[in-house]
Amino acid sequence: MAHFAQIGIDNVVLRVDVIRNEDILDANGNESEEVGIQFLKSIHGQTTNWLQTSYNGNFRYRYAGIGMVYNNQYDVFLLPQPYSSWTLNTETFEWDPPIPEPELTEEQIESGSYYEWNEENQEWGLKRPN
Repeated sequence: MAHFAQIGIDNVVLRVDVIRNEDILDANGNESEEVGIQFLKSIHGQTTNWLQTSYNGNFRYRYAGIGMVYNNQYDVFLLPQPYSSWTLNTETFEWDPPIPEPELTEEQIESGSYYEWNEENQEWGLKRPN
């Protein structure tokens, strides 16, 4: 099966469709992303935008999901940027905070505590369960 992400405004993934491998074969019997795109456009409309995504993350870094963003520059699907101060790590394609998240102590882990980013103060705050 072949997986394709429909891309909308601001390159946000709107949906992911699965089509048969036969529907992405070119005239020579080779798999073609463009053939798959044309097949989906014939179903969903010529003005729709599609990109193939890999269920195993073999290309475009990770499998696309609804709400993710396609980054043209790096040809990858990204999770949405969690905070405006976080920057894209172009080696891991994850969003890095301005300062690393502190490590929890064993006691904090056992109690269910966690750190939460405070964008206004640009710092991590320890949250404890009620």
